[in-house]
Amino acid sequence: MAGWFRRLLHKPKPSSVESLKSSHSASSSPSSSSSSSVKSSSSSGTSLATSSMSPVSAVDISASDSPRWDKSYDVCICHSEGDVELVSELVSYLEGQPESFRCFLQLRDAVAGSAMVTELCDAVQNSHCWVMLITPGFLQDPWCRYQMHQALAEAPMANGRTIPVLKDVDRKDYPRELRNIYYIYMTLKEKSFTQIRDTVMCYLQELCRSSTKSME
Repeated sequence: MAGWFRRLLHKPKPSSVESLKSSHSASSSPSSSSSSSVKSSSSSGTSLATSSMSPVSAVDISASDSPRWDKSYDVCICHSEGDVELVSELVSYLEGQPESFRCFLQLRDAVAGSAMVTELCDAVQNSHCWVMLITPGFLQDPWCRYQMHQALAEAPMANGRTIPVLKDVDRKDYPRELRNIYYIYMTLKEKSFTQIRDTVMCYLQELCRSSTKSME
């Protein structure tokens, strides 16, 4: 087993939100980055063609009173078994960012002995965002479809929480249920990882801004 994969599987789950809060408060500075996307249309579905950074007011998503901590995970990765290696690389990338994004990876974080339906539903409900890695394997996996429908039921209007990522799938096969949501088309892995990171960051920053406004 590759060393990086073994380390990922043995990475401890985020057992204490309080410890994460304190570590971020002590070591991280407010992030001022967000993403704006140039959109291009295709015959079915619409992709996020490029991602560029736009200046926004600084928001510290890791502050101790941030609504980020209201959920156990920042991102839930929905994927097929055949895409574990690629997803593991994505999780390593996100968790290695300065914001230390908290990712739910089923192979690592599901509770042994729990029902699969329960675990999938809990993962969706306890995550801010959901990355749907749509590959040929995803389209053929009924559990992937189930989790996708759970995410759509949790946030029907998406609001930046559902992040479809197409890889090795023709645009005409883009799931009909997601066709009102812009997707990322993965060609260059590193670029797509950055787009995913920027989208998650954008949602969390907006969540913090909304929370601050509602308290005023």
